[in-house]
Amino acid sequence: MLPPENRLVGAQLHRYISDKLYWVLHAPRQTGKTTFLQSWMREINAGDEAIACYVSVEDCQGITDWREGMVIITKAIYDFADWGGLPVPRVEDRDPEGLLRTTLKRWAELVAPKPLIVLFDEVDVLEGETMINFLRQLRGGFASRGAGNFPVSITLVGMRDLKDYITASKGGAAPNPGLPFNIKEDSAVLSNFQQDDIATLFAQRTAENGQLITQEALDYVYEQSKGQPWIVNNLFKRATMRVLEFESTETVTLSHIEEARQQMILARETHLDALAYRLKEPGVRGVVEPILTGESDPGLAESNAFRLCMDLGLVALERGTPIIANPIYREVIARHLTFGQQTAIPEPEWIWEMPDGSLDMNRIMLEFQSFWRQHADLWEGKTDYTEAFPHLLLMAFLQRVLNGGGNVEREYAAGRGRMDLHIEYNRYHYIIEIKLIHWYQTPDAVRKKGMEQIWSYRDKFATDTPAWLVIFDRRKKEDIKPWDERITWEQDGEITVLGC
Repeated sequence: MLPPENRLVGAQLHRYISDKLYWVLHAPRQTGKTTFLQSWMREINAGDEAIACYVSVEDCQGITDWREGMVIITKAIYDFADWGGLPVPRVEDRDPEGLLRTTLKRWAELVAPKPLIVLFDEVDVLEGETMINFLRQLRGGFASRGAGNFPVSITLVGMRDLKDYITASKGGAAPNPGLPFNIKEDSAVLSNFQQDDIATLFAQRTAENGQLITQEALDYVYEQSKGQPWIVNNLFKRATMRVLEFESTETVTLSHIEEARQQMILARETHLDALAYRLKEPGVRGVVEPILTGESDPGLAESNAFRLCMDLGLVALERGTPIIANPIYREVIARHLTFGQQTAIPEPEWIWEMPDGSLDMNRIMLEFQSFWRQHADLWEGKTDYTEAFPHLLLMAFLQRVLNGGGNVEREYAAGRGRMDLHIEYNRYHYIIEIKLIHWYQTPDAVRKKGMEQIWSYRDKFATDTPAWLVIFDRRKKEDIKPWDERITWEQDGEITVLGC
């Protein structure tokens, strides 16, 4: 394990105690926040400078009555103080309006003459008036903070910055500088691993049992995870304990990491499933859908929903372009959104594999055109992601045909105007580009741009890689050609162009 404090950005730990400061730490889930807090608590308590206690307020999840919330938070303080072997504060006055403030005051008195430091975790579960009252009671004791009076330093930890919680608690209104918590010194973040960190992490395994890893495998771990700590650790764990035997000292190669990646995605791990579940939320859908389709939205990155998705670790900005945060998430999102469609598509009774083990892609694409014509109108009415429906149905169809064999890689980002698919099956490679015709575009212009883009994408592969450009007409019904004219198949040089 690498010390999470090494990845703190914008934090000054030495000052928070000596200068009696309150601060905020925010980062996506599964990045090491809790590990850092408990490690810092142990470090503080091992010295003589102060007494620190970790307190999770997770039990307030779903609590809308702020009075009940204050009671639950106070109980959490009792429980975690007892768990940490610290003096446990008891307050006879149970009035919720001052319960938290009084409890913290009594607690500071109990640990005196040492100053008290409280590390509140999972603050993002507090909602509405519960959040407002929580912050207000902390603010009420801030002026008297000091040994024997009130905690000298308080850390609030969650997925989002404090101002975002206050905005949400006030129904979207911007925070008033005077209310309820204008006393924080810093808003720090916990960054992802850098490439060197990933190599250092595996070096710990090498030091334990001598097992090595190739540079190619390390590069692939970073490429697929973009340094997301949970993904990095999970890939290493699976590669060394499941793909290979736990006691094995065989060198970990690219193929081992690729197998670990596939296992992780198919296992629908809790962390990945929790992210995928957020795709149902309208705000999250409003961010993910234009990234899926490649559409340009000048207001996307400025929206509250986009900031939420950034805080979740779901999206990122790459050279100013909104993208899904890493290829693993990109794959999970696509699989989650296509799962229902994929299971509803009948198992193909037609031959889609050639005698040499390659795919009969022309047959597959012809069958998709037929399926699209038969089901598109009805199925589109059953999806929330209507703009991305063509992309999702084509991906679902391909996954159903391959049925777990081969691999489909997806490239998409807001503003690209397309989605690119790379299919690898039995060492054969195929590429597909998806384009949409909107009401403000002409079919010829979309096709011309699509041809330019697919040639550019094809340059990443061998020059003879088979390629298909699939164009979906998404104009208003009165502007769309009849099905007999819309379903087309043409050869444009080395590119097969399909109309749908």
